Amino acid sequence: MNMQNFQNIDFDRALIERLPSNGPRYTSYPTADRFVSDFTEQNYIHALQQRKSGALNRPLSLYVHIPFCNVICFYCGCNKIATKDKRHADIYINYLDKETQLLKPHLTGITRLEQLHFGGGTPTFLSDEQLARVFEIIGNAFELVENGEYSIEIDPRKVSADNVRNLAKLGFNRMSVGVQDFDPQVQRAVNRVQSVEETAQVVHTARESGFKSVSIDLIYGLPHQSVATMKATLDTVLTQLDPDRISLYHYAHLPHLFKPQRRIDTAAVPNSKEKLDILQYAVQRLTDAGYIFIGMDHFAKPQDELSVALRQGRLQRNFQGYSTHADCDLIGLGISSIGKVGNIYCQNAKTTEEYYAALDSGHLPVLRGYTLNKDDLLRRNIIQDLMCRFALSFLPYEQQYGLQFEQYFKTEMAEMQQLQQDGLVEIEPKFIWVTDKGRFLIRNIAMVFDYHLRHKATTAVYSKTV
Repeated sequence: MNMQNFQNIDFDRALIERLPSNGPRYTSYPTADRFVSDFTEQNYIHALQQRKSGALNRPLSLYVHIPFCNVICFYCGCNKIATKDKRHADIYINYLDKETQLLKPHLTGITRLEQLHFGGGTPTFLSDEQLARVFEIIGNAFELVENGEYSIEIDPRKVSADNVRNLAKLGFNRMSVGVQDFDPQVQRAVNRVQSVEETAQVVHTARESGFKSVSIDLIYGLPHQSVATMKATLDTVLTQLDPDRISLYHYAHLPHLFKPQRRIDTAAVPNSKEKLDILQYAVQRLTDAGYIFIGMDHFAKPQDELSVALRQGRLQRNFQGYSTHADCDLIGLGISSIGKVGNIYCQNAKTTEEYYAALDSGHLPVLRGYTLNKDDLLRRNIIQDLMCRFALSFLPYEQQYGLQFEQYFKTEMAEMQQLQQDGLVEIEPKFIWVTDKGRFLIRNIAMVFDYHLRHKATTAVYSKTV
């Protein structure tokens, strides 16, 4: 296999249908369902204080969670609060300030923000003035840099051209624009009616304002979708929006877990075969249009930073998905946000009530977290190699950890032999390649090295691997 040719992808329909269909997305390892409640504020503070020297002195990435939405999209499973009253956001911003002030004394080492991401909810629920205030709060504790990767999630229904220009002035230079589907029947069924015109205005203004990358988010498997409706949506996206990146997410209909989904007509949701039909068509359409399949549900133009990082072996993966900056330590601000500092993960309280109460008492709002052991760190790096470089060399791990790879991972290597028979990988002396067929099923391959998945039960409901 020529590992430099990432243009190829083999959609093996029969194999996709046969392999285990659910598994982690590996935005972290161990996955968030393995975090424990006895991880405390002091564990987090200790990790922050360790950043000041040596190899632990990494640049920073910052995630800010804005939970508010004007209306609820019925498909959504995010942590959000539906309201039209922006005074709720003023209160929330006050608490973001409190959290930042409590963090600041412990932010040793580099505080330069290589990466900044506003997620939600709908971050553009905030007014221009509220967004400016959040940036002021961030600037009081972190160093904002001119060439950082600063991104924000956009709902075009509530954003004007002037709002987009203001985002650029603040320092945002990348955006992901929620579309999901342009078919009117699908939009009505999920309570997200959005015109092509208002979406195009946001995208075109972003380009005029100097945004370096625009990504479009789509979902397959929504009620009333078909290959025909996906074709129409993709035609519109490609011809009228021409995005740098496209994310094509799978809709998991789980009304017993997500209350808004109970308002979706289950009978209108495509079955498994129909979903695969839609996905297979979309993948072919995007690759025919010249997009590079980055991995999982991400596509990018050949000249996009993600595609370049993939070709050069620099691709990374973090809580925001594929990235070029996952080697940073990550600080999370706001409810439910997750941080990664050194060998720990830390998650904030998931409700505003718990979040506000902790900060009012003078404590960081730590809900749970996890301290990785040596085996976790080893497996995290292996899964990162598989997910991002689609190759795995044994020698660096044998040298760093003082082990014989095939012996340490005897059980896993036996399973890899089976995956080789299925055509997902090629095993060579001290090396594993992921094939064109395997790249589309990379989560199934990575799952082989997940100790927790193999040995520890979980109540988590994982998404479809394809």
